[in-house]
Amino acid sequence: MLYFKVGKIVSEKVDDGNWGENTVEELANYIAKNLPGMQGFNRRGLYRMKQFYETYSHPPFVTTVLAHLQIDKNAVSKFVTTLLSQIQWSAHLHILNKTKSADEKLFYIHLTINEKLSVRELERQLNTAVFERTMLGNQITTTVPAKLPNNFFKDPYIFDFLDLPELHSESDLEKAIINNLRKFILEVGKGFTYMGNQYRLQVGNKDYYTDLLFYNRDLQCIVLFELKIEDFAPEFLGKLNFYLEALDRDVKRPNENPSIGILLCKGKNAEVVEYAMARNTSPAIIADYETRLIDKKLLANKLHQLVEQLSKNE
Repeated sequence: MLYFKVGKIVSEKVDDGNWGENTVEELANYIAKNLPGMQGFNRRGLYRMKQFYETYSHPPFVTTVLAHLQIDKNAVSKFVTTLLSQIQWSAHLHILNKTKSADEKLFYIHLTINEKLSVRELERQLNTAVFERTMLGNQITTTVPAKLPNNFFKDPYIFDFLDLPELHSESDLEKAIINNLRKFILEVGKGFTYMGNQYRLQVGNKDYYTDLLFYNRDLQCIVLFELKIEDFAPEFLGKLNFYLEALDRDVKRPNENPSIGILLCKGKNAEVVEYAMARNTSPAIIADYETRLIDKKLLANKLHQLVEQLSKNE
């Protein structure tokens, strides 16, 4: 909050024409000389504080806050200052430097607070374009009930940390995920607890084995991840639905919600997915995964095209 208040002073003095770049530099030198223990108050740091204040106190950020939270203007100042104080200064710098829109900034602020991200974890989320992928993920073809939390799914999921070759088997993919469970859970979202891989289900005196089984505390249900190293095919859904039925009958507890299946494929055709899901009644999601980082600009353009298309449809 000190940085926010200092940024306010510098911003107002510069806007009034009372201060120029030389004055800001003189102030930085004065602080360094008289308060040598104060860190971050060099010329660059003071301008970062100015940017910090201006970003979160001027439109369009304030307008976005009003729209998202449906609060009046008198409450904005208190909300913003309370919200900002929950995040480390270095995390704010990453958000300021690597985001453009007010929606994107607000998204990462909430993400950092809600998932208690470290600065390093936040940096990865920014570098892998989680905002764009989550917004695109909202359009994933799914039969999961609408009561799920907003922004729960992504499309595609990025598993760059697995260090897999381009050609790999489903077994290779599964083993790599198990060896990197913490990073996998960071990518798929908070609240997941690992239950096991190749989880045995017995139906009709025959054993069947699922890929990756988790429990999600927020959803209060079992979540099954089935892995496919090829493009989505309609027959994949039959197997997934069979597993979900078995989980609900034999594993799910009475107080828990119906199990959810997430089918991760190397690719998918939107029309094929739409046809396949049209009469599917089990809680299922179909999404892509990538083992390499995707150019953030490509995802941003894809999101922009989607927003334009939705606007036209309205």
